[in-house]
Amino acid sequence: MNQPTDTNQPKQAEPNTLKGVRLPINRYVLFCALAFSGLAVDLYTKTYFFDHYHDSLKTPNQVDWWLNGILGVQTSFNGGALFGMFQGQSFALAGLSLIALVGIMVWLFWFKMAISRWLTVALGLIAGGIVGNLYDRMGFGYVMRYGEQHTYHVRDWIHFRLQGVPFCDPWPNFNIADSLLVTGAVMLFLFAIFVPDPTASKSAKSDA
Repeated sequence: MNQPTDTNQPKQAEPNTLKGVRLPINRYVLFCALAFSGLAVDLYTKTYFFDHYHDSLKTPNQVDWWLNGILGVQTSFNGGALFGMFQGQSFALAGLSLIALVGIMVWLFWFKMAISRWLTVALGLIAGGIVGNLYDRMGFGYVMRYGEQHTYHVRDWIHFRLQGVPFCDPWPNFNIADSLLVTGAVMLFLFAIFVPDPTASKSAKSDA
C-alpha cells in the first residue's frame, strides 16, 4: 500500500553555490592591479633602500630615522617567514608560497569568490605580498655584495619601534610585501566576522 506523501515537508536546503555565476571583468582587473602594483612597489623599495642604505660591513646596519626613535630604515635579511619564524626554511616557504598562490586563484576565480569585492581586494594584496617575498626566496633579489649566506633570504628595510612596549621594542624589521600580507590577513579576518557570505546572498536571489 502506497504511503501518502507530505507535500508540506520543507525541501532539503541546497548547499550555497556560485556555480554558473559570471564574474565581472573588473574583478580580474582589480585583483591583477593590486597584486602587480604591490609587487612593483615592494621590489622597487627593496632595491632602492638596499642600494642606498645597506652596508655589508656593518651587522646590523645603523638605523636612519625618519621619525626619531619610532620609524626608520634599517636593512636586514630574514631567512624565515613573518616575525622571523621558520628560520633556514627558505625553500619550504617558497613551496608553500606557490601552493598558496594557486589556492588563491582557484578560490577566487574557479569557485567565484571574487564576486565579493572585499575578498578580491584582500587576496590581491596577499598575492602581491606572497610574490614579493617569493622573489627573494628564489634568489632573484640577491646581489653578490650581500654575501652568499643571504642568497635566498628576504630583504627587510622598515624599522619600527615603540620604546617600552612589549613586542614593539623593536618590532621585527619588515618590508612592503609583509605589510601587504598583514593588511590582507586583517581584511580576511574582518570578512569572516562581519561580511555576509556572498554565496548565501547569491542563493537567496536565485530562490526569490
